[in-house]
Amino acid sequence: MDRCALAYELHRNRNNCAQSVVGAFSDLTGLSLEQCMGIAAGFGGGVGGSYEELCGAISGGVLTLGLLFPENKRRCYALSMEFRRRFQEAFGRTCCRELLEARPGTSERTPAAKRLNAATHCNIMVVTAVELLEELLRDEKNRPD
Repeated sequence: MDRCALAYELHRNRNNCAQSVVGAFSDLTGLSLEQCMGIAAGFGGGVGGSYEELCGAISGGVLTLGLLFPENKRRCYALSMEFRRRFQEAFGRTCCRELLEARPGTSERTPAAKRLNAATHCNIMVVTAVELLEELLRDEKNRPD
């Protein structure tokens, strides 16, 4: 399954950034696409459209991690912090408003954004968040215990 492409399509179909990221992982979370859209509905636009808080693509990734690691809060916290760090490393910021003002990633797009020809700001944030979350989950799976 191409989760980046699914997230891109969800976002292009007027779902918010958080919904698009969570929905892309519905196969792993066991939730229906409709359930994913519902639980992530308020996280778009920096929480409720305020644009002042955490980017919805990051919120969607953190929500997905909570759904995937509900039994281990400490591990979920660590993975969430690492996911946010990787996003910040890619774009230099994590606040929705700051990202919208700076528009990082539009000139030098990430691999997923290039592959999908995602050129608009939020589409780039969404597909990159999915790409980063997939990499993080692969790293977690391969982590020696």
